[in-house]
Amino acid sequence: MRCNNRLKDEYFTKLDEFIDSLEDQRGELITVLHRAQDLFGYLPLEVQTHVGEKMNIPLSEIYGVITFYSFFTTTPKGEHPISICMGTACYVNGSENILNEFKRELGLKIGETSNDGKFSIDILRCVGACGMAPIVTVGKKVYGRVKADEVANILKEYN
Repeated sequence: MRCNNRLKDEYFTKLDEFIDSLEDQRGELITVLHRAQDLFGYLPLEVQTHVGEKMNIPLSEIYGVITFYSFFTTTPKGEHPISICMGTACYVNGSENILNEFKRELGLKIGETSNDGKFSIDILRCVGACGMAPIVTVGKKVYGRVKADEVANILKEYN
């Protein structure tokens, strides 16, 4: 069960090369999972199984790590994953309105991915940038002091 239309052999090769380059593989599980998620976009069972076999770590341990840490996901995300911070500072500064505007603009609910695979919406708890609240991230780009009426313009940057 190595590869289907979403999981490319080249990604498994790159992942194997990365794992092989590590001195203490077992102590680097989180690092390896980050690399795998960067390559594949998420951590489906096929990737979890591959990592377990390559690193000699039980699948149950890998699954435990993935489900414990919120930055790992087992479901596909959009090409441009959108996350809205719902921490206290962001929430009191209007992040719920921003979230609702993203949901309205994209026709998505939290955790969903658009049919074209471009966008997905999730929420975050604090990102540690409370002075710039409310915070929205699109991929690795961080937007601070966002207003609901800016959502359409943010989305235009990715169309």
